[in-house]
Amino acid sequence: MTRGIKHRMKAKRKNKGSKKGEGSSSVPPQHPVKVWQPGVDKLEEGEELQCDPSAYNSLHAFHIGWPCLSFDIVRDTLGLVRTEFPHTVYFMAGTQAEKASWNSIGIFKVSNITGKRRELVPKHEGDEDGEDSDSEDDTDDEDENGAQVAEGCVNRIRSMSQNPHICAAWADTGYVQVWDLSSHLNALAESETEGIQGAAAVFTQDPLSKYKHKDEGYAIDWNPLVPGRLVSGDCKNCIYLWEPTSAATWNVDNTPFVGHTASVEDLQWSPAEPDVFASCSVDGSIAIWDTRRGKSPAASFKAHNADVNVISWNRLASIMLASGSDDGTISIRDLRLLKEGDSVVAHFEYHKHPITSIEWSPHEASSLAVSSSDNQLTIWDLSLEKDEEEEAEFKAQTKELVNAPEDLPPQLLFIHQGQKVLKELHWHAQIPGMIVSTAADGFNILMPSNIQSTLPSDGA
Repeated sequence: MTRGIKHRMKAKRKNKGSKKGEGSSSVPPQHPVKVWQPGVDKLEEGEELQCDPSAYNSLHAFHIGWPCLSFDIVRDTLGLVRTEFPHTVYFMAGTQAEKASWNSIGIFKVSNITGKRRELVPKHEGDEDGEDSDSEDDTDDEDENGAQVAEGCVNRIRSMSQNPHICAAWADTGYVQVWDLSSHLNALAESETEGIQGAAAVFTQDPLSKYKHKDEGYAIDWNPLVPGRLVSGDCKNCIYLWEPTSAATWNVDNTPFVGHTASVEDLQWSPAEPDVFASCSVDGSIAIWDTRRGKSPAASFKAHNADVNVISWNRLASIMLASGSDDGTISIRDLRLLKEGDSVVAHFEYHKHPITSIEWSPHEASSLAVSSSDNQLTIWDLSLEKDEEEEAEFKAQTKELVNAPEDLPPQLLFIHQGQKVLKELHWHAQIPGMIVSTAADGFNILMPSNIQSTLPSDGA
């Protein structure tokens, strides 16, 4: 895959009275065009970046009121693999309101997500009819059925994959709470058939369970193999194991797992072993734990030269663990090589600001998405290598004269911008190629046109 089909952001000079869509981009370049690099190149006075809609199959933006530091996509019953527009997405999110008493956990449905599947080699001017249906100006139908009052700002929220109506939420008060939001989800599902639009209410039900840590935290993860099993980690270096005693009750072991010397920032269960999980910390390390072998890590290693903010365990290739650091670096490790000392199989220094989220694709084992405080969402494909012949062929097909920067990694497949203070992203497990992201100014739903997922022939 060549760089020419990544997200292209065009600098457009503001002119009074100019119409939407007009600008120098419509004039064929007479000399090689320089690719604008975020964080490297500067905009001149009077210039602004303009999104190239041909880079997306779908792109939508929306907000729900207060900013959300964390959210999670809720599994639904609309189909395991969905490829036809329009799409519908269910998700849950926790707010970061101005006052603690204003915070809530909400369940949302975004429907009528439009778009179009595009050719990787774009058609020339005049070849397409009509306007793009995936503009950020399009209005999606957004139904908010219910908001559960939260105890403080929500640092992180996760839905249980086996029972999506069950969620766990970290609050800045130090509480981890588990909620049953089935009534809210059911009401959302019924709203479509009953024609309810924008119904909203605040519910004050009690959580199914809650546990008070000694300090607030961010790390939390549901076990993908054992329904109801949960781990939560806090800023006091402690990790606690939650074991389900029924469908609605948990026993939290008061003796924590201790091995880090600073705040535990993220947790990930192994996708292959039900008793194994990984943690990362401000101390710069990653630890691997086995719940059957005591409260000390089975393995621990220095992962970055700064805080390790986030990790993601590849569910399609369980030997691969990705991590993102406060210094902007991304590392990929082959866990089979831990005993040999150097397990890093890929390391990228593209981002210059802290990594805030990282997640492997649920459909492509070599692909992952990353968000950073530099307000960039990047998509990477580790299977890609630089191919000069392919790049030359692509330039010839598109009749473009573009000199791509030589220092861009060939594995960098896509760059998305436009959000401020990016915090978290998730791939949609049932809609290949779809990513949802949250930032201080709201949510984006994007489907890059150059993300091609290889799906099973039977659609399973």
